[in-house]
Amino acid sequence: MRFLFLLILLAGTGLGIIYPWAATNFTGREIGAYRVYDRGGSFRPVEVALATADAPVRVLVDLTTLAPPVVQPARAILTMTASTRGETVLAQALNFYDTTPRERSPQLPDPVFRDDAGLIRDVKAGSYRFVVAPGDNDNVQIQRVDLILRSGAGEADQRAQPIGFSLMAVGFVGLVLSLRRGKGSRPENPNSQPPPTRWGRGRDSQS
Repeated sequence: MRFLFLLILLAGTGLGIIYPWAATNFTGREIGAYRVYDRGGSFRPVEVALATADAPVRVLVDLTTLAPPVVQPARAILTMTASTRGETVLAQALNFYDTTPRERSPQLPDPVFRDDAGLIRDVKAGSYRFVVAPGDNDNVQIQRVDLILRSGAGEADQRAQPIGFSLMAVGFVGLVLSLRRGKGSRPENPNSQPPPTRWGRGRDSQS
C-alpha cells in the first residue's frame, strides 16, 4: 500500500505542479526576449511585430533583483500591458508570488524571478506595444527586467491543478497512515520475552 500511495502522490505532483509549470514556460517557441529595464535607467516600451500564426502568444516577465523581493500578494511589483492599434489586449499586475528564484548564470548570481503575465489568444497581424512599469510595491531592489514572448504557447487544462492537488492530499495522507500502521504491526523481538517454562525431566534436573 505504501508504494501505491507514493505513486498517487507523485502523480498528483506531476499533474498539479509540474504540468502547469511546463505548459506555461516551455510550450511553443520563443519569439524573443527583450530588456525593458536596467538599474539606474527607466522602463522602456517594446514594439514587436506579431503574425496571426503566432497565436496564442504567452507573455512572461523575468525580474532580476539584488536581494529576494518582499512579496506582498495584495501589491504589485510590476504591471504589464499589451496593446495594438490603440486597443489594450492584455493587462496584468505582477507580484511574483510563489515563484522559485533561479540564477541566470554563475557569472550573474543575482536571483531571477519569473511571472506569467497572461496569454494573447487572438493575434491580429501587426505591431504590438508592450509596456512594463513599476507597481505599488516599491520595497524591491530591481536590477533588471526582461520581457519574454512565446508563440504557439500551450495552456494547461484548468481541471488539472485541482485534480493534482487532490491526488497529492490523498497520497500524502495514505502514505502517512500506512507508515503508522507499519510501525504498529512490527513483530516483537523474541529476545525481549522471558524464556518459556520447561516441563518434564528438564525441569526436575534444574530444581
